[in-house]
Amino acid sequence: MDLWPDGVDRVILDSVDSTMSEAARCAASITRPTWIMAQSQTAARGRRGRAWVTPAGNLNATLLFKPKATSAQAAQRSFVAANALYQALALYVPSEKLSLKWPNDVLLKGGKVAGILLESSGQGGLVDWLSIGVGVNLQHIPEAVQDAAFAPTSLKAAGGMDVAPADFLAALAQAYADQEGIYLRQGFGQIREMWLKNAARLGEVITARTAREEISGIFDTIDADGNLVLISGQGRQAIPAADVYF
Repeated sequence: MDLWPDGVDRVILDSVDSTMSEAARCAASITRPTWIMAQSQTAARGRRGRAWVTPAGNLNATLLFKPKATSAQAAQRSFVAANALYQALALYVPSEKLSLKWPNDVLLKGGKVAGILLESSGQGGLVDWLSIGVGVNLQHIPEAVQDAAFAPTSLKAAGGMDVAPADFLAALAQAYADQEGIYLRQGFGQIREMWLKNAARLGEVITARTAREEISGIFDTIDADGNLVLISGQGRQAIPAADVYF
């Protein structure tokens, strides 16, 4: 049964350059939140312009919507999406095998199974639109992935249930609608608490590599702005953007 959330549209394409690019092209015309899914992508990308490899059978999708949000509130949707991915994946694999890696990855038995990418546009106080790109390795482990600090895995390879991309999208869309509702009713604090319950390596020593330096310390928490908080030899440090290693 396809339990699709009310008030949300979907578009399923055979092939596209990337669902994020398609979202940007469609942004002016949508009136309701819209999931865009493609069976294949020819020019997918991840964080910081890295290539994202998308074999057929994996999920390639972007949620495009127009939240009444500042840029900071739009950025918090990365954690909303991470919680939703955890919730959806836990339908197909035991939840204890899953963890959330700051800022925007989902790990399965320690390997990267999903990634999140946010883009937005707007001038002034509020964003005009926000797109949340999601890639999930359902069937296949991408080959020839470069610069992979965490080896990719797939739901199937890790012993999870077999699920088609369109079916997983329905589960994810419902999970995201649930998490967005929590965000709107209760604020980022509740989303943050839910994220921290499933955070990878919380309380352990990790390394954050920024554009300028590398910082190792105890992963203490994420703060009210979503920054990574480490306790290092220099004291307590809040890091807004970095690649994390452990």
